[in-house]
Amino acid sequence: MDTGRAPEKPLTPRRRLRRLPGLLALAVALSTAPAATGVAAAAPPQQVDPTRPDLGVNVTVFDPSTPLAEIQAKADAVYAQQVANEMGTQRYALLFKPGTYGTATQPLQIKVGYYTEVAGLGASPQDVTINGKVEVYNRCRPNADGSNNCIALDNFWRSVSNLRLAVNGAGQDGCRQTANFFAVSQASPMRRVEVTGGTLSLMDYCTEGPQYASGGFLADSRAGDVVNGSQQQWLTRNSTIGSWSNGVWNQVFSGVEGAPSEAGFPVPPYTTVEDTPVSREKPYLFVDAAGAYQVRVPSAQANTRGVSWDEGQTAGRTVPLTEFFIARPSTSVQEINSQLARGRHLLLTPGVYDVARSIAVKRADTVVLGLGLATLTAVDGSVPLTVADVPGVVVAGVTIDAGAQESPVLLQVGSRNGNSSPKKSGATNPTTLSDVFFRVGGPHVGKADTALVVNSDHVLIDHTWVWRADHGVEGFTAGVNGDTDRWRTNTGRTGVVVNGSDVTATGLFVEHFQQHNTIWNGERGRVVLYQNEIPYDPPSQADWQEPDGTPGWAAYVVGDHVQQHRLDGGGVYGYQRNAAPGITTATGFRVPETPGVQLHHVMTVHLDGIGVIEHVVNDVGGRSDSSTQGAPQYVVDFPAP
Repeated sequence: MDTGRAPEKPLTPRRRLRRLPGLLALAVALSTAPAATGVAAAAPPQQVDPTRPDLGVNVTVFDPSTPLAEIQAKADAVYAQQVANEMGTQRYALLFKPGTYGTATQPLQIKVGYYTEVAGLGASPQDVTINGKVEVYNRCRPNADGSNNCIALDNFWRSVSNLRLAVNGAGQDGCRQTANFFAVSQASPMRRVEVTGGTLSLMDYCTEGPQYASGGFLADSRAGDVVNGSQQQWLTRNSTIGSWSNGVWNQVFSGVEGAPSEAGFPVPPYTTVEDTPVSREKPYLFVDAAGAYQVRVPSAQANTRGVSWDEGQTAGRTVPLTEFFIARPSTSVQEINSQLARGRHLLLTPGVYDVARSIAVKRADTVVLGLGLATLTAVDGSVPLTVADVPGVVVAGVTIDAGAQESPVLLQVGSRNGNSSPKKSGATNPTTLSDVFFRVGGPHVGKADTALVVNSDHVLIDHTWVWRADHGVEGFTAGVNGDTDRWRTNTGRTGVVVNGSDVTATGLFVEHFQQHNTIWNGERGRVVLYQNEIPYDPPSQADWQEPDGTPGWAAYVVGDHVQQHRLDGGGVYGYQRNAAPGITTATGFRVPETPGVQLHHVMTVHLDGIGVIEHVVNDVGGRSDSSTQGAPQYVVDFPAP
């Protein structure tokens, strides 16, 4: 394909895996070398009121004395604006101080739209009780022929956390009364939630069909009966459930008390990891007994299961909000970097931040926490966020967008791979990315060589969606025989490159990039749930093949020098909606054939029957094509035991 680079001699498969990441790392190093800013002694420390901090106009804080009608009206108004605002710039957070909201006869019923965070401000999820619902429904948009099209496939970018739901459907119709519906897809986490008195349903079965949903993430939560419904893939991590009903293609459980057995896989398609190998819960804002705002930063744990809060406060450290610099979209990067250099943590209030030079996190144990899916957008080809080779940095609740001029990378963790610098991130205190989402296109044309590069060792990626947009508001005109416009203008070559060793990912969602979606070069990598769709829009086979002529680009590639790696629960999907007919991909996963590299429960599936995926792993596994449309091709273990 035309990548804008000078042509070079085609590489053999083994030589290619060694060279591509090295060239990329060199380009990143040259493009993201920190510039001298001379701002270390700039703005004085910001004064933060510990009990009444200014969190910006798009954050609303409720307490139990707030009239219920006022809370309901505010929630309804935000939802009315955000329910269809998929590519908008508005961002909101609705926060609840400890107490009880709603009653048995007057429940509080909140619906959550795009770019909306609903969270409790208690030290424990049980400190905030909502008698009622916090829900996400299908979006119903009729097809051109007038047929039903009620789906959750595009229900992205929202979150619910740190509260107790006492399910109460009073006033709702009969279908909705007994369940809290959370019909979401990617980038819509539910964390630290206790659901009582009703079912947690991950699909909305109360609308017209087809009710499809594309998968999501549940962590550190406790619920009784859970309905998976039409969710194609889902990761439940470190939770407690009473029961789990059905599955579609790829349902993964890690450290879950009450998880179903994986015996009989792929019928049902369950993958069960007894203990999560490495975990760290996302930092959360809370209000203490004196009314002061604090941020709890959970510590990293090894080999855990169940929720973190059932025997008291989640293990970790408490950082007063007064130790954070509270930024707004109008705040300059110069000021942010100055405050970080002073030792402040960073709180990003809701909004879109234009970033023309890197926000540089250089100090160990720094916390960068976004509210309301705060979004950093690259300007002039910048790298919006860099993290140094230091332990304990936590970046959470942040979305990073590519801009119209190509960025070499959107988030880089650690310096260039190699022996030039030590990898200081530690095994017991890993740098952690929690609910960090990436977009190349969507609200505007985006260009990036690579979205996420991890060079440090001992990094934890806990839920990310790395997305080259398949739809959006500009530059996404669909063509009859391929979408040439999108392919040439909305460019993203690689989603994720991992060069560091001992990197763990729990919930790695990477989609639609124009070459390998994920390249893993580090030793002892561990991934629990990998989800991918190859791009919808290659205009021709020539645009979708490797330099040596191999058809397509494997979505998940482990470098051929790697001796140890494990993936539990992986899916690569094909849907060539906007591509030329007959587009072929040789294999979904490509890995070295050595006993230490293990893939457990992986599959491919073609959704439209237009394209072809020849194999699941290397040259193993069935062919996904028109004859197997919608029927996954599974490999239970690779290499076979």
